[in-house]
Amino acid sequence: MEKAKRIIGRTDKVDFPLLELIEIDAKIDTGAYTSSIHCIDIKEVDQTLQCSFLDATHPEYNGKIFTFNNYDISAVKSSNGRVEVRYAVKTQITLFDKTYPITLNLSPRDDMRFPLLIGRKFLNGKFMVDPQLENQSYNQK
Repeated sequence: MEKAKRIIGRTDKVDFPLLELIEIDAKIDTGAYTSSIHCIDIKEVDQTLQCSFLDATHPEYNGKIFTFNNYDISAVKSSNGRVEVRYAVKTQITLFDKTYPITLNLSPRDDMRFPLLIGRKFLNGKFMVDPQLENQSYNQK
């Protein structure tokens, strides 16, 4: 028997416990395969990856530098059809008081309303999306 899936809305606020990021605005995007987070100044330094996360609604995180020892580099086809080289990191995300592993592509999302996009690779098997709803996980805190 298939396990019941939680219903998530089109947006939510999520936590990343390993990164000490709390209540990050997320767009739930079934059109996107991978999940991505808005950051800039992405560079490799001495076998580590450094970047700054941007989120104007959280001054305590905005521009904070993060360092990752484990990361991947991949080619991703963006929504405009261009192939771009992107860095990806593995971390944890908390939704509905449950923590899951997640892979995040790091990309500048200056033109986007949400600093975080959650894609189908993460949602698949765990959640069903109801586009009429918002903040289902956050509202249960």
